[in-house]
Amino acid sequence: MSAHDARESGGTRAVGLVRGVIADRVVVSTALDPFLSLKAASDYIGLSVKTLRRAVNDTPDRALPCYRVGAAILVRRSEADAWLLQRRTVGRPSLVRALRELGLETPA
Repeated sequence: MSAHDARESGGTRAVGLVRGVIADRVVVSTALDPFLSLKAASDYIGLSVKTLRRAVNDTPDRALPCYRVGAAILVRRSEADAWLLQRRTVGRPSLVRALRELGLETPA
């Protein structure tokens, strides 16, 4: 049976024939984890394009991971989420830093 015959008989649209099994759909993971331009990433994260441009040019251990294609800079949504998660804080960072410098740890 060809994919065309399956479409005709079943009434559903077949994507392709693989070892005798007709696939109903193809799942592409990049749709769930798209590449974003700096403008789109700015809208998604809530930071300015200028801040994100500085972030992609930061030192390698702190930089926002990106893909440079010609003049375009693209950011994967999952990598932007992970980068932002590394910057999560609880409380005032300056107070936490001062307590650590004094040898006083904050309760967990």
